Amino acid sequence: MSRYHAMTEVPATAGYKAGDVLFLCGELFGRGYANGIVDEARAKGMTIIGATVGRRDADGTLRPLNEEELATAEAGLGGKIINIPLEAGFDMEPGQDGIAPVDRFKGVKPDDWASVKLDAAEVEYSKQRGTERFCKNLAAVVAELEKMIPAGSNLLVVHTMAGGIPRARVFMPILNKLFKGQGDRFLSSEAFWNSDMGKLCETSFNEVTADTLRYLIDATAGLREKHDTHYAAYGYHGTGVLIDGVITWQSYTPYLQGWAKIRLEDIAIEAWGKGIKATVYNCPEILTNSSALFLGVENSLYPLMDSLRSEGVESVLQECQALLRDGVTIDDLLQIANTYLTSELITSTRDFDSWPQHNKPEQQEYMLNTSAELISMNADQKDIVCAVLSRAVFQGVGSLMFNSSWNPQAPVFWLNHDVIAKTLAKG
Repeated sequence: MSRYHAMTEVPATAGYKAGDVLFLCGELFGRGYANGIVDEARAKGMTIIGATVGRRDADGTLRPLNEEELATAEAGLGGKIINIPLEAGFDMEPGQDGIAPVDRFKGVKPDDWASVKLDAAEVEYSKQRGTERFCKNLAAVVAELEKMIPAGSNLLVVHTMAGGIPRARVFMPILNKLFKGQGDRFLSSEAFWNSDMGKLCETSFNEVTADTLRYLIDATAGLREKHDTHYAAYGYHGTGVLIDGVITWQSYTPYLQGWAKIRLEDIAIEAWGKGIKATVYNCPEILTNSSALFLGVENSLYPLMDSLRSEGVESVLQECQALLRDGVTIDDLLQIANTYLTSELITSTRDFDSWPQHNKPEQQEYMLNTSAELISMNADQKDIVCAVLSRAVFQGVGSLMFNSSWNPQAPVFWLNHDVIAKTLAKG
């Protein structure tokens, strides 16, 4: 675990001030991790500038936001958006034969995934086209950004880009089966990952989740010459949570984006070696609309309540208790979560150095059944404890990333439950 570097103490308050700039490279959709750091910057009086991935017309053409879309996006951000499409990836970029990756799956049924064959040279051509488009548009965004940053200002660049699931319709039923399948519906993540469809996902995840950080660092080299520039990026590489009373590293399985997240860390480590203040912050598991595909990921969120209790953060615990069914207590949830996290089905693949691991039928079934059991303990299945805890994580992560980025101490940090509880206790 030579790379593992947990943040154990709450960092000193950042020295950002009014007139400094936070640039969000990515787009906010609903409430998520990035809201936390934006809220911190707003409280400091910083100028908030965002980007957009753009939108696709019915014919597939990538375009800027229209007037209504731009107004909605800027209201959600609470700042100005540079309206040049920064969609990452290449799934809709035509290959040399004129066919985009998404169109190579027409007529393919979900059960055909193992027999699909893709021409690696065509995929690579589409990837190069996507990279060229992204970098060209990124250069235009940075040129606009430069005009908006006052002389002598500090600049915090926040990388939020992640994902990269190809947008061909056939992928979602396959991935739903892979992440949520049990019994006859179980699908081996390893078998899928080694297929041509899996290899396309790997290339796409690397491009969207990881390589965009490199493109961003390179594109903003000129800004670093004029401004004290700091980079913060969102990662995931498991989390330390309380298991049998001890903060212990664990991870959701199967996390297929894991290899891209390691690549993201590698890019920050490489930049750090060149004297560039770039840090990847590995954040805890949460349950949001975008993480709903990974049902069971939230099983390791419940122990946060134990860490919050240790730090005296009673307000969050009271909010959680109020959402539970009559007769159910927070301790009931914690006991089930701890039993899950200490089960041999879960611990047998808990190995940092070989992360990420692939799924197994018994492990996945147990994970999903535990998820269902815990969620059923809420009075209203649409108003659940995990939402409260996820909001607490957003807030804690936002504060830790914001303050740490001012004087970063390492290229990669794990933000575990203990330090999140500590920062929430400080208010």
